Amino acid sequence: MSGYGQFCPVAKAMELLDERWTMLVIRELLAGSSHFNDLRRGVPKMSPALLSKRLKSLIRAGVVERTDIDGRTTYSLTECGKELADVVDSLGAWGVRWIGELGDDDFDPHLLMWDMRRTIPIESWPRARTTVAFQFDDVATKASRWWLVVSDGEADVCDFDPGFEVAGTIETSLRMLTRIWRGDVGWAHAQLDGSVTVSGPADVRRGIATWIGQSTLAAVPRPA
Repeated sequence: MSGYGQFCPVAKAMELLDERWTMLVIRELLAGSSHFNDLRRGVPKMSPALLSKRLKSLIRAGVVERTDIDGRTTYSLTECGKELADVVDSLGAWGVRWIGELGDDDFDPHLLMWDMRRTIPIESWPRARTTVAFQFDDVATKASRWWLVVSDGEADVCDFDPGFEVAGTIETSLRMLTRIWRGDVGWAHAQLDGSVTVSGPADVRRGIATWIGQSTLAAVPRPA
């Protein structure tokens, strides 16, 4: 990696951290991803080769630890890496407050559904296995349908029909659901103006906003 040639601690830190994708890989590790394929789902536009390269750099720097057990590799943050949690949280909050404009390339159903899967309030869902389907009207057909399944206290997301009975279906655009998830728009407003349509029994239609919720950064206050 190239250096800045400065003794400043900020410069020394950025020699490692400002390489493309590095902070997003750390974000994924902080969010609980520990296997290579899980990390890839959190950075779907990052090539496997580059992900492998970044992990090796972080391991050499003492930020990430690799463990191999029974032929399966696990990645985890060291104490050094865990200290970056506040940095990532602060960057996320700053981005919500001051970088609100999204371009067409920023909308990715794979990343959105993966992020929802790991942070939805599972305790709000029915105890029995429950499946919610999503239909995006602004995405290519092959990526327009998704299923979120909660069972036994765990959530999973599928881009193919898992074959379970669907409790309710959310029909909207990827753009709108992303904005709701980010906290730019509230569920109630989106349902009221027709941007989001929920089909299913009345209790599902009433509860879907609580089941899905919003991202952990949605509550960050925006400037007036």
